[in-house]
Amino acid sequence: MWFKNLQIYRIIHWNTFPAELEVALSKHTLHSCLSMEIQSRGWVSPKADNEPLVHTLGQQMLIVLGVEKKLLPVSVINQFAKLRAAEIEEQQGYKPGRKQMKEIKEFVTDELLPRAFALRRKTYAWIDPVNRWFVIDTSNAAKADELIELLHRSIEGCSLALVKTAKSPASAMTAWLAGDDVPASLSIDRDCELCGTGDEKATVRYVRHALDSAEIIRHVKEGKKATRLAMTWRDKISFTLNENMQLKRIAALDFIEEQINSSESEDTFDTDFAIMTGELPHLLADLMEALGGEYNLK
Repeated sequence: MWFKNLQIYRIIHWNTFPAELEVALSKHTLHSCLSMEIQSRGWVSPKADNEPLVHTLGQQMLIVLGVEKKLLPVSVINQFAKLRAAEIEEQQGYKPGRKQMKEIKEFVTDELLPRAFALRRKTYAWIDPVNRWFVIDTSNAAKADELIELLHRSIEGCSLALVKTAKSPASAMTAWLAGDDVPASLSIDRDCELCGTGDEKATVRYVRHALDSAEIIRHVKEGKKATRLAMTWRDKISFTLNENMQLKRIAALDFIEEQINSSESEDTFDTDFAIMTGELPHLLADLMEALGGEYNLK
């Protein structure tokens, strides 16, 4: 169950043990949407139904936010509202006005909502109190915010901050593409995105392309900044770093795949979690160093 994306936070304050966290999360579990609810949010088990809400391995913890949302497209509401408006027009002898159409749509929405189909999604978060990392498996800032919002409602005394580094990812990636030495722990792969700083923000994307060419350097000299760069960490994990300090497209490479395949445990979930939480803290530490270290830590 390797994370595919990393939204990275530094734990400023955390004093909740797994057993305490389990009790706190159990008061905010996910329930199916009520008839008139469009969405429901709550904690679910990371591993399987009826298992603990906090999956632990040593001091590492894994929690999951579940979201159930009913599918009620605007096009469906408009379709039924149009039919209802035609009926009302026939009854009253004239077309419904703007205010009346708004009321019709609200009535149709209330009528359709109990019958709407519901979908569920999950957002995983890894808590590492040893190295003080809180990492959410998403590239969507809104999904990360909704998980943290419910976490703060569920427990007290939790303080997190998005990671900030002395060098911005954009400036560091641009310098590496321009020819500056890349830290020994990292290597540049073959995908990147360069964006201009002018009003038009001209953008150039390279996919499966050698990034040590004169063409790349020319773009940098023209003022373009790197906003996305594919990299590999110590020949173990590949990822794409973006300008917002997010890591995307995380993939374990052959060395780690061999570890996973050679494991004698039949529980692949725990095997993956153990190896992931064993490797990612080192990747994050090396990345922080490559970006000049963190600042503004309390």
